[in-house]
Amino acid sequence: MSLSLHQRIGVDLGRDMSVEAAIAWAAENDLHFLDMQTDLPPNALHDMPARAGAIRAKLTETGVRLGLHTLSGVNTAEISPHMAEAADAYLRSYIDLAAALGAGWVIVHAGYHFTSDHAERRQAGLERLKRASDHAGRLGVRLLLENPNPEPKGAEVHYLAANLDEWLWYLDRLDPAVVGAAFTANHAHLQPEGVSGFVAAVDFARVGEVRLADCVGPIEEHLLPGEGTMDFAAMFAAIEGRGFGGHYMNQFATAQAMRDARPWLVAQAACAGVPVAAS
Repeated sequence: MSLSLHQRIGVDLGRDMSVEAAIAWAAENDLHFLDMQTDLPPNALHDMPARAGAIRAKLTETGVRLGLHTLSGVNTAEISPHMAEAADAYLRSYIDLAAALGAGWVIVHAGYHFTSDHAERRQAGLERLKRASDHAGRLGVRLLLENPNPEPKGAEVHYLAANLDEWLWYLDRLDPAVVGAAFTANHAHLQPEGVSGFVAAVDFARVGEVRLADCVGPIEEHLLPGEGTMDFAAMFAAIEGRGFGGHYMNQFATAQAMRDARPWLVAQAACAGVPVAAS
């Protein structure tokens, strides 16, 4: 089924609702794409397997497409004893749950470092993502590696894969048959290359999701579109111009705000000459 741009824009609800309620709400509001976090209540990870069958049936009934979004606070680049094994188990659990739910993707992160241990943690995170992708490949689950936000220069802790070169470094070393990209445009807006630089450099055949919010900088914010300095018209023109036909994902404010922002976003795309009707 061909979708309009309005229908291609989904919402990341985090853990604001149960997955079951979120699917029903999405179907009622002509939302076709959801991201959910399943760490803590109302979607506690240890409770989810027992609910998986009913959720999978609801996704089939409504046609809503679900993705799982792991927490960036769980350090994929963990190197300490016990904690390293736990990080592996965390990713495996999300992949297993995605397979049980019939989720279309799992958003993952490269982890973070503490400045002096950058090289060690970057390699540890890469090896962990390779192990996760091996497991995901066996189960037919798609992973999407997100470009996280940059932290202030004076911060002790920094996300890995936040800058363009490092994000591409990971993607170049991970199996494209299993690991795609989740492109967060507002994070790219905070980098020297800007959104246009990221869009020009990344292989959009690997981009499974484009994530949206507004910001001003230099600190990350998740503002409503139009409240910051993002040029959404230029962004849509650049991304759609690369042949992207996938979905977008709002992540800001409330569920209602993310739902209600879609017409404004579509209008920005239309102003840039982007086709917005279903083809």
